[in-house]
Amino acid sequence: MTQRDFDDEEDHVPEWEDRVKANVAAEVRRRRKEMGWSAQDLADRCEQLGHPIPRNVIANMESGRRANLPLVDVMILAAALETYPVCLIFPVGYVEKTQELPFQDLVPTWDALRRFTGAEDVPLYDAGLVPDFEVHDSLVRTALAALEEEERARFAARTASNRAQQEEAERKRTKYADEAISAKYNLRHLRRDIREEGAVPPHLPLTLSDVDPPEPDPRTTPEEHA
Repeated sequence: MTQRDFDDEEDHVPEWEDRVKANVAAEVRRRRKEMGWSAQDLADRCEQLGHPIPRNVIANMESGRRANLPLVDVMILAAALETYPVCLIFPVGYVEKTQELPFQDLVPTWDALRRFTGAEDVPLYDAGLVPDFEVHDSLVRTALAALEEEERARFAARTASNRAQQEEAERKRTKYADEAISAKYNLRHLRRDIREEGAVPPHLPLTLSDVDPPEPDPRTTPEEHA
């Protein structure tokens, strides 16, 4: 690669950085005005959230005079403006196209946001344990819904006015009980796999506390554990 090629690449880097900062600045300004806030109001809210951003810093950012834009500022500004940080970086509907990385062509902002959040798979990218946590969330919701329906069916069976209604309610109760058992079984194995990765699985609601095997009693011997 020639020196000219290096120079050309370097010339593009500030353009990408400026585009990202401009996206955030414009969306901060738009949402601030939508909420009827002044720059001082926004600064006050950031301070309430525990990370002060002075009014003049916000004004300089919105006008493009601020040289840098720390991630922590984006996070606190998003919380103050009651939105998500990714919505400041990729303002879908307000910026038609944007640039995901240096040296890349402009792409639809919606596509960029989906790749940024992992909603759209990118070849060779490692999503870590995010897919496992998504499956975990789905299984939890399935198990809770099945348990709720099982309880309703149990009540219907107890209060049935005739044998046919009772049998139908019992059939439903058995169906939902099996669904709950299946979801719990899959949850137990998924949580085991997550732990084997050296990670901590998500918190379980109290209703599903029986999913995890009981902790061994430290007073017992390894042989007794087995």
